Amino acid sequence: MRTEKITVSSGRSDVLVMLKEAGILFAITLIAGLVLGVVYELTKDPIRIQQEQAVQQACGKVFQSASSFEKLDYVVEDELAQELSRDGVKIGSVYRALGEDDRLLGYVLETISTEGYGGNIVLYMGVALDGTLNDISILEISETPGLGMLAPEELAPQFHDKNVEAFAYTKAGAAADNEIDAISGATITTRAVTNAVNGGLKVCALLREGGAGNE
Repeated sequence: MRTEKITVSSGRSDVLVMLKEAGILFAITLIAGLVLGVVYELTKDPIRIQQEQAVQQACGKVFQSASSFEKLDYVVEDELAQELSRDGVKIGSVYRALGEDDRLLGYVLETISTEGYGGNIVLYMGVALDGTLNDISILEISETPGLGMLAPEELAPQFHDKNVEAFAYTKAGAAADNEIDAISGATITTRAVTNAVNGGLKVCALLREGGAGNE
């Protein structure tokens, strides 16, 4: 009579297989982490330099007479921050605009509107010491193509070289320095950009009156 031999795997063998697989996964994770760490170390300085250059370019675009820009450690006071937030405005980075002799020429502010039609609108604005708004530059915008996305071309130029306390938008055509002609069909975008600029003007007025405040 033939007998059939049956081999039963032991629990010990299963444990060894599991430990082997766990070891392989650990090794893969460790190597991947080391590679990511090396890549981060190699790229962090170039990324930082690119970011700094982008900021300098943005500042230079709205304050062309300045030769350098110095970032301030500036935080908007709570009362004003709450006032601005009611218009959906936040203040980001603030910079001194300096001449070749390090003489203060004015300020550059990053302002953000949280009430754009398609999301946040981020812009830079340069204001001279006499209150003149040199220019604004819209850095981030995601509005409706053909409507709100026209803001950099149709809205931004209207703020050039204006010295007013605040701007108002109109649908009837701008008739005064403080009036901004709204983009047809994009009132929400127009209001968001105008409010962001007005918020920046308020902060700049305080900076010009009392210096950097909480620098």
